[in-house]
Amino acid sequence: MIISTLLAAEGLAQLGCGIGAGIATIGAGLGIGKIGGSAMDAIARQPEASGKIQSNMILTAAFVEGCALFAIAACAFLI
Repeated sequence: MIISTLLAAEGLAQLGCGIGAGIATIGAGLGIGKIGGSAMDAIARQPEASGKIQSNMILTAAFVEGCALFAIAACAFLI
C-alpha cells in the first residue's frame, strides 16, 4: 500500500514538472512575441530610433529566454 502510494505520488510529480515546463515555454513564447510586436510598433512610429529600440528588444528577449530556461531546468531537476 505504501509503495503504491509513493509510486503514484512520483508519477504526479513528474506530470507536474512536465506541465510546469510547458507553461514556462508558452509564457516565454508569448513574452518574446509581445516584445517583438511592441518593438515593431515603436520602430514604425520613430524610424530614426530603430537601432536603440532593436538593441533593447534583443536584451529584453534574452532576459525572458533566460528566465524560461531557468524554469525549465528547475522542472527537469525536480524529476
